[in-house]
Amino acid sequence: MNAHDPVLPLVRGLVDPDGRLVAADQRLNDLNARAGGALGEPLAVPQLARLARLAQRLGILVSRGVVAADGADDLQLWVRAEPGAAGVSLTITGWSGRPAWTAPETSGEAEHASFAADADWRWETDAALRLTFLTPDVGTRHGFDADALLGQPLTTLFLLGEDETGGFPILGGLAMRERFEDQPARLRATGEPLRLAASPRNTLRGEFVGFVGAVTVERAESTQTIDDAGGAFAARLDTALRAPLGRIIANADSINAQSDGPLRQDYAEYAADIASAARHLMGLVDDLVDLQAIERPDFHVATETIDLADLARRAAGLLAVRASDSKVRIDKPALGEALLARGEFRRVLQILVNLIGNAVRYSPEGGVIWVRAEREGTVAAIIVADQGKGIAPEDQARIFEKFERVDPREPGGSGLGLYIARRLARAMGGDISVDSAPGHGARFVLTLPAA
Repeated sequence: MNAHDPVLPLVRGLVDPDGRLVAADQRLNDLNARAGGALGEPLAVPQLARLARLAQRLGILVSRGVVAADGADDLQLWVRAEPGAAGVSLTITGWSGRPAWTAPETSGEAEHASFAADADWRWETDAALRLTFLTPDVGTRHGFDADALLGQPLTTLFLLGEDETGGFPILGGLAMRERFEDQPARLRATGEPLRLAASPRNTLRGEFVGFVGAVTVERAESTQTIDDAGGAFAARLDTALRAPLGRIIANADSINAQSDGPLRQDYAEYAADIASAARHLMGLVDDLVDLQAIERPDFHVATETIDLADLARRAAGLLAVRASDSKVRIDKPALGEALLARGEFRRVLQILVNLIGNAVRYSPEGGVIWVRAEREGTVAAIIVADQGKGIAPEDQARIFEKFERVDPREPGGSGLGLYIARRLARAMGGDISVDSAPGHGARFVLTLPAA
């Protein structure tokens, strides 16, 4: 980058949870007006409206290049859509015009179209492998709720298996950001055998933002036993992605921190987006590995004498920086306080990090999270109570199911954390329960056999 390069102006706007443009800089307001919209009405620029809906559905910041029509010409924009309590904040850079007929992505889109021409149906994901598109009516034809799956991880729809060489083509495609083919899979809803293929989708700047995928239904008999391959898939997923993702996060954080010298601000923000997406993918890898493990018939946990109060203090310490950034205080068990129980040290710490992390995520600024250790007879318990908005009674059972969250529109994880935590607790002879009411916070209780 040359020191004399112009700094691209930032254009900002805010889209409320109902899709209305409620605030906009003049340039965005004018574009929206030319598209037939106005402040306080639904955002009228389709490409920006779709991106805002996607960010709100996934609950994470989404950055990508878009091309929007403006009269007889097109506009090339780089858009960052970040969900928050008030809606989705839009930050637009790279505002440049071009004749509509010179679209630079034509060859890429043609490749995608040719790639899916012989497929039975199509799917698309973002960079974190969350579904963003499914062929219309495919769910009706194949026995699943397509609308409910949008925004969910790809593996919510497909159960992946090994190919004839014992490998998983999707892993190579994801690690190298390149096309893959002949990935064996089954529909989770019906067990129907399939073959998946996909090509990468990149921004105008060449950055990977997801896959455009195709599904071919297996007509011939399949001898692949995908269920038996689950453990192998988890192991390969873990080893194939953890190291590359770690390098991506480290390098992107270094670029964002401008460790090697000054950098144009929008480039630094792109690096922050890359690091954020990689962290989400790393969390998804962790959740999928745990999910494969706990659902195996031979899964078991070790039992030893552990100090629940000490583990609660450790979990609170691991989350101290996140809590400070959110202006939340964690009131943990006092030093010297002990509560002996039976369980596995590592798994109990994992459960408590999940429970306290959720409390931090949903606590208001200035809120307090109380973590208490109690014993009643033969049961030892850790209680995590927050001052968040609470959970309605009809949602309290649902949040312990796979890929479920109280409000999918809010920023959050994969919807696997509480499911995994409860399965782990029950494998150790304990349980997790919740007591909450809207507007009165939530109180999660982990119980284990007392030692």
